[in-house]
Amino acid sequence: MSILKIAIQKSGRLYEESIQLLKDSGISVYNGNDQLKVTASNFPLEVYFLRNSDIPQYLIDGVVDIAIVGDNLLVEKGQGIQVAEKLGFSKCKVSVAVPKAFDYISLRDLNGLRIATSYPKTVIDFFSSKGITVDIHQISGSVEIAPNIGLSDAIVDIVSSGSTLFKNGLKEVEVILKSEAVLAVSPQISSESKALLSKLQFRIQSVLRSKKSKYILMNVPNDKINKISNILPVLKSPTVMPLAEEGWSSVHSVIDEDTFWDVIDQLKEAGAEGILVCPIEKMVL
Repeated sequence: MSILKIAIQKSGRLYEESIQLLKDSGISVYNGNDQLKVTASNFPLEVYFLRNSDIPQYLIDGVVDIAIVGDNLLVEKGQGIQVAEKLGFSKCKVSVAVPKAFDYISLRDLNGLRIATSYPKTVIDFFSSKGITVDIHQISGSVEIAPNIGLSDAIVDIVSSGSTLFKNGLKEVEVILKSEAVLAVSPQISSESKALLSKLQFRIQSVLRSKKSKYILMNVPNDKINKISNILPVLKSPTVMPLAEEGWSSVHSVIDEDTFWDVIDQLKEAGAEGILVCPIEKMVL
């Protein structure tokens, strides 16, 4: 029997959100003993818990079929690795930061200076594309301390909230790229594993779709149903059920999270009353 092999980060925020995504997708994975490899109990899936920086090579070598990883890492180490799905969590930036006292105007101010980073390829490619030469100091971990100890003039590192930069007397001056977790696929994945990936991806898409949508119920005068329906474009057609009070119906549909409040305002203006909004666990289309 074929089994799909997936790599995820063995600790940290990406680990937690990856495990939650698998759980939301109906896949049971137990790693109570901190094992490096476990098998799901209800889906043909084998999970490898790896160091984040090692995952691209495991994909390239075909040791694992797929992985949940930040796409910034694929830019650095994952040439030839395809992205099957953007997952929408663990969002961050790979940014240039300098000491607060640095009188920064443009990237040209960094020409010839020393930059500490864990992403040397990303940095070299970026500055080369701008016609700027920098001296790369590759280090792993605690990059933000480099200017304070005289190792570099600036850094390039992952930035989420910016609090770590602030604590170390740095300021963000340029964004090289924006990143999020993605479902990455090995170039050596077999046809059997691709079939399993398709099933897993279908589940993941249902989960992701539900997170971007809300289920909405409202009371609507019958003569306003068509107008209300035209405001609700997510599904093919809203569900309409008559109420006990003559001339009124209950209308059920789905709206996008991104346009939620604008749609609510339109619905109220169109005559909807008693609007209820509920989260959606899964959304299968």
